[in-house]
Amino acid sequence: METILRIKYQSKLYELPYTLIRSSRKSCSISIAADGQITVRVPLRTGDREILHLLTDRQHWIITKYLQQREKQESKPVSDLTELQRAELTKRYIAAAKDYFPKRAAYFRQFTGGIYQRITIRDQKTRWGSCSARGTLSFNWRLMLAPPSVLDYVVVHELCHLTHMDHSAAFWQAVEAAYPDYRTARQWLKDHGHELIL
Repeated sequence: METILRIKYQSKLYELPYTLIRSSRKSCSISIAADGQITVRVPLRTGDREILHLLTDRQHWIITKYLQQREKQESKPVSDLTELQRAELTKRYIAAAKDYFPKRAAYFRQFTGGIYQRITIRDQKTRWGSCSARGTLSFNWRLMLAPPSVLDYVVVHELCHLTHMDHSAAFWQAVEAAYPDYRTARQWLKDHGHELIL
């Protein structure tokens, strides 16, 4: 269900469409995708007044995050590659990623511990890596376009999820122990991740 959220910010009125999703979840959440799409998730019996209160309470965060995402989209580099060239380059980067990520994972596992079953390479829009409960590590091939230090941080991040399936203090301590400068790499990814395109 799509609805319009009106927010006045810096003397300008913004009309932001958002998708409302009701589910069996127990809490409310608001997320804004890289393309600016706003999604509001609420428990099944949440009333309209409660939803309005949630949106009003979070409106400053919503508009600043929305404008930030839009600015990132507008600052994406313009590619002069043809579709054929882009497809061929993508194929090469994926092949390189399939060779490179297992090597980096094997290297850093001596510092993180944990046992993974396999590594897969994906082309995801918003995720750089993931670790499944079954021990499958997945990485976004676009990290091959990032500085090596950033790629290594994501590898360490997912390896640490093998022993800490959350983002607790213990998890971040494990990340820092294996990769002391992780904060710099994480910030780089937040600031420039949207630029990793062909």
